[in-house]
Amino acid sequence: MNTPRPDGRLRLRHLLTAALAAVVVCTTAFVTAQSSDPLPRVTPSAARLSPGTLAAATAVLQQHVDAGQSAGVVAMLARDGKLAYVATIGVQDLATRAPMTERTLFRIYSMTKPVTAVAVMMLFEQGAFALDEPVSKYLPEFASVTVRTPDGSRVPSRAPTIRDLLLHTSGLEHRTSAVYRDAQVRSRTIGLPQFVKNIVQVPLMDDPGTRYRYGESTTVLGRLVEIWSGQRFDTFLQTRIFTPLRMPDTGFYATPAQRPRLATVYAPGLKPVEIEALPFTEPPALLEGAVGLLSTGHDFLRFAQMLLNRGELDGVRLLKADTVETMVGNGLPDAVLASRGNGVMGWGLGNVNVVMKPEALRYPANRGEYGWDGTAGTIFWNDPVAKTVLLLLTQNSPADPDNLRARFKTAIAPAIAVSR
Repeated sequence: MNTPRPDGRLRLRHLLTAALAAVVVCTTAFVTAQSSDPLPRVTPSAARLSPGTLAAATAVLQQHVDAGQSAGVVAMLARDGKLAYVATIGVQDLATRAPMTERTLFRIYSMTKPVTAVAVMMLFEQGAFALDEPVSKYLPEFASVTVRTPDGSRVPSRAPTIRDLLLHTSGLEHRTSAVYRDAQVRSRTIGLPQFVKNIVQVPLMDDPGTRYRYGESTTVLGRLVEIWSGQRFDTFLQTRIFTPLRMPDTGFYATPAQRPRLATVYAPGLKPVEIEALPFTEPPALLEGAVGLLSTGHDFLRFAQMLLNRGELDGVRLLKADTVETMVGNGLPDAVLASRGNGVMGWGLGNVNVVMKPEALRYPANRGEYGWDGTAGTIFWNDPVAKTVLLLLTQNSPADPDNLRARFKTAIAPAIAVSR
């Protein structure tokens, strides 16, 4: 006899029941913290979160994986500096069937940018430079930059500054633009000095300070970190950020020991795809401050919590509180802000999106919430109002199949809003 298929409501009920069971299992494990935990673990109720609503959010992730939109997903939510929710769904590789775990490695791409910004602002606090100094003071190659015109190029109205690099108002273009690809500006097989030489050969797209144009500014900042600190960029990040914050799995490539934990990137139809010619399993020559890092949910949760704590975590202070407040607030001038999506989102020196008009978004958010995402499917949201850090990690190209980010954020928001 054929068994009738459950209708949509029954299917959703099954998903919610399974998801709630998963949450119950997870919260039971939270009672006994482990030394390897990224933050102290508590039950959702102890963090003023609704377990039932968290189960609904988990069901959204499970449906997404069941529908073949992603091979697997990791989500984490911390409140008041305590980890209260973890979902690990699906697999990190369809061929091996290795499951997604809290320690799965992800290509975080542009979530590298806030890490680079922290490195820059640490050196700013040490007096290594001033924000409004010209880039050419430290990178002489920038003294000869020009701005494109319909007929060629001209001298810019003013020199690009360090602040311009942080705010993406330098006039530099995105790494995937046709003009940069044609000029072979960027390759993971070249070093930072050569990258700088390459990028100044292409005219700026705009006069500095006149337009927000998201692009390669942050990789230039990585080279400046080397000049200001006298260290390789990766060495500076390791010794000044990753080691003090206890982020053992964050770096520019997966070591042989880490490779079994590196998630595969999937294109639509769950076809494996390698975004880079030089894969993330090999040491790159180009230490890209814009897009170069791998990380785990554990590691990035600690980095994001440090920002939410205004520069400190577990007694380790990387930045002054007022510096972080400046970094995570809008830094764009009014005219530039207005031209960037009608001012719905600002941009901070910390290389983060800053919510200015939450009512205009397609998902729930508070004014002043900030975060950023990555080309291969990762994103984080820090909410100073709710005192939460929220991570959603997948490996997809394009990055957000079926609008998972907005759907998950919408599903989990009621759990966070239970009590403040």
